[in-house]
Parts: sequence; structure tokens; C-alpha cells
Amino acid sequence: MKKIDFSNRILISITGNKNAQWRNKLKEIEKFGVAKIALFLSRFDKSQRKKIYKSLLDSKIKEIPLVHIRNDMKKEELIFLAENFKASCFTIHENGFRFLKKWEGFHKSLFLEMDVDNFVSQSVEVEKIGGFCVDLAHFKIAATKWSKEFEYIFGKKNTQKYFICNHLSGYSPAENKDLHIVKDINDFNYIATLPKFLFGKIIAIEVDNSIAEQLKFKEYLSNILDDFFKSV
Repeated sequence: MKKIDFSNRILISITGNKNAQWRNKLKEIEKFGVAKIALFLSRFDKSQRKKIYKSLLDSKIKEIPLVHIRNDMKKEELIFLAENFKASCFTIHENGFRFLKKWEGFHKSLFLEMDVDNFVSQSVEVEKIGGFCVDLAHFKIAATKWSKEFEYIFGKKNTQKYFICNHLSGYSPAENKDLHIVKDINDFNYIATLPKFLFGKIIAIEVDNSIAEQLKFKEYLSNILDDFFKSV
């Protein structure tokens, strides 16, 4: 079997909710010469997003394969990201199914991130969209609780076409919660305990740490997954 290159699959990300956060990350991305990233817009409002888009156009970033969107985003924003940065995976939350109509034409480019509230709404039908964006820490939480979200995802495990992309944050076993600021690199070790079917071709690091730290995390995560998948 062909060896999987996880260093190519794992992407560093622009995250945050304040202008200073995305600006600082963008400066670091330029400094390190990274041309391919993921973008988490779920905590940025419309006015902030306009500034982000303009700055991205002025940057050396060429590809943004995965964008975590929010429900107030218009179809035109998805078109902009697809045309200018080859965005192919737009990730949504469960309540995003209420907004499918306005995103017509992009349904098969939408990927579902499950919540962690032990409830799956009847409106959630992954068959209507491209598939799952399994948040790996969320799945670990759900599996530990044997929650409704765990059952929903695990019930689709034989349909590999649904498992295209991932969010990847840290995880605390002691508290059974995800970590978006990672202080100990061992907080990523849980990924080697997960079922292999969950892992997609695009894996976006979802932490608020600096880009310099994310690059170190990426190397560590690539090594973990390289070893983990040797047994495939």
C-alpha cells in the first residue's frame, strides 16, 4: 500500500476572533513562506471577514483547501474563496443545515462538524452534503461518552466517501474536553487511539497557538500518524 504523506495533509490554520489574532498569524505565515493553509472564520464577523479577504489577496497564500464557515456567510463568500484560493471543503456545524438553501451549488462541498451535546437534530442528514469533517477531539469526547454524535458518525463508517476532512485540536483525557490552546504537545497523542476510517485527506489544525507553534505541532502530528498508519 502506498505510504500516506501526512505532512502534506495536515494544514496550519488562521484562527481566532480578534483582528490582532488573524493579522499576527498572517504575518507569521508570510515570514515562514507557507502557501497552503486552512481558515477558521466561525468567530469572525462580516466586517472582520472583509479585512481578512483583502489581506489574503495581498498575501502569498495560494491555497486554502478547508474553510470553517459560519451561518451568516453568503454564497458569494464561498465563491470568492473557491475561485481565489481553491477552497473545496467548507465545514459547518449541525445548525448549518438550516441554511443549505442559500448555499445552493455548494452542498457537496459542505462537510459536517458534529457538536458535543449528546443530541443530533432530525434536520441533520449528512447524505445531503459532501460528508463529515470529523473534529477528532470531539469524536474522542463523544466516544468516551458513547453519545448520540458518536453513534451517528460510527453508523456511517462503511461509507468512506463521507470521511474527507478533519479538524484537529488538543484533548484533555482528565477533563474529557478539547483544547484550543495547546501547552503540552502530548495533548495530541490521543489521535493514535482513534479509528483510522475517521482520517480524511485534509486535516486542519484548530488551535489558537501561534503559527510557529503550529508548525512544530504539524511535524509532531505527522510523525504520530505516519507511525499509526504503518499498520494499515
